[in-house]
Amino acid sequence: MTKSALVVVAHHRRDSLTAHIARLAGDRLTATGYTVDLLDLHAEDFDPRMTEADQPEWGNRDKRYSEGAQAHMARLLAADLVVVAFPVYWLSVPAVLKGWIDRVWNYGFAYGRSKPRLAGKRILWLALAGATESDPVILDMQAALEGQLSAGLAYYSGFADSRVGLLPDAEEQPQTVAADGTFALGEAITGDARTAHYAAFEAKATAIVDEFLTTDLVRV
Repeated sequence: MTKSALVVVAHHRRDSLTAHIARLAGDRLTATGYTVDLLDLHAEDFDPRMTEADQPEWGNRDKRYSEGAQAHMARLLAADLVVVAFPVYWLSVPAVLKGWIDRVWNYGFAYGRSKPRLAGKRILWLALAGATESDPVILDMQAALEGQLSAGLAYYSGFADSRVGLLPDAEEQPQTVAADGTFALGEAITGDARTAHYAAFEAKATAIVDEFLTTDLVRV
């Protein structure tokens, strides 16, 4: 039986590193036998703003939401596995991804039933961060994202496995914040150093995806 995966990319530029990592993940999934549905939220002009049509009705868990939201729900339901690639903004997700969660992971669909419709699925969050790996904020960032996405969303929606793969050093210019709050932007890496930097970045992302695909299921 063919396995299916939904790969979601939340970045406004198709030539971004985030989009590149999403495609890389899609290639790894295809290589291991998955049929991949690539969902580019910006390219598909997804509107993250909540509407009256998609507002939950607590007395009606079978409410039919907007056609747009229903279409995205169907894509989630069809996937055995989900991978979401996004840049980290303020220790959280971009607005377009938050809106997708709010409108699509809705009452009666992702939660509000004794057995969630998404129960048993697996999800990997690939979070690209501009902060350097040595920046102390990375520990807080990992904890914040795991709290929001794995404990606060995937677990609540019945996912069997949810992991946050944090990818620091996504920017060409290293970003650091001193203890007194001073922000520093380093010199941009160029030439062979830049090539080596992003080769290592890709290798780390690939390793995270491969580990997710090969490791036994772990409850969130």
